[in-house]
Amino acid sequence: MSMTKRERLEKTIHGEEADRVPVALWRHWPGDDQRAADLVEATVAFQRRWDFDFVKVTPASSFQVADYGVQDRWVGNVEGTRDYVRRAVERSLDWTELRVLDPGRGALSRQLDALRMFKDVFGTETPFIQTVFSPLAQAKNICGKERLIEYMRTAPDRLMTGLNTITESTLRFIDSMRRSGVSGIFYAIQHASYGIMSEAEYREFGRPFDLRILEALPEDWWLNVLHLHGAVPMFDLVADYPVQVINWHDRETSPDLAEGKLKFSGAVSGGIGRWDPMHSGTPVEVRAQARQAIEQTSARRFILSTGCVIMTTTPTSNIRAAREVVESLA
Repeated sequence: MSMTKRERLEKTIHGEEADRVPVALWRHWPGDDQRAADLVEATVAFQRRWDFDFVKVTPASSFQVADYGVQDRWVGNVEGTRDYVRRAVERSLDWTELRVLDPGRGALSRQLDALRMFKDVFGTETPFIQTVFSPLAQAKNICGKERLIEYMRTAPDRLMTGLNTITESTLRFIDSMRRSGVSGIFYAIQHASYGIMSEAEYREFGRPFDLRILEALPEDWWLNVLHLHGAVPMFDLVADYPVQVINWHDRETSPDLAEGKLKFSGAVSGGIGRWDPMHSGTPVEVRAQARQAIEQTSARRFILSTGCVIMTTTPTSNIRAAREVVESLA
């Protein structure tokens, strides 16, 4: 007898036997991510076609910072990400002038509208989770990648003031989501990487703010996914975060899935390379990687996915291969 999506995911998270390995893929919706109704329509159509075990709601990365004065546009990136054309922080003193955002206004309010629409469509049948960027990731979008590191090392007190403001805005947004029907958040971390900063720096400027947010999540949010973006992630530093799932670029960097399971008590998510083979390979190669990942994890505490978003131009045949392989191995 087949399980519901929630039953399957909860069994997987707790290391119990499920009827099959859960599977989910997600992507950006360039252009459609600028209006709540369009984002919902595009996401729902994608889910209805593929029937994944959960839905990751993926607005533009600017949705949490647009109301600070940031501006961006899509210029054709196949990943679906947008380029920033205006920053809100141009000098270190600007960090002290940021104000806590009201989730009842602007871009945050539009995203709450989208979540209410998702609740009307999915109800309790299909779990959906809202993307939330870490304060450091938001700070990068507010001032720019290189400038963020500069401020961290030359104006740490002012940056700390900005991070506290961003964190408070994020906490207010999360509080406003309590009745939205979400099953949790997809918490995206972009700077817990040895290729970007030292572990000591992330312990000072990243981890305390991450924990403030994750420890404030409602107790009934049962599907919180931590996403570690990029190469050489500080996996050990975040393995104790209070989340149920960790997702990272396991096909592009260490640790692999088996090692990740040893370090983390919940479920690991990944197994298929988002570029090769998901985007540029064949269905045969997609199925081969998926089977290898399922064997590597013994089909326990594992959710089949890619290490990050799939490309907007990913072939339908490869998506189908990833979706169908879990059924064939059930």
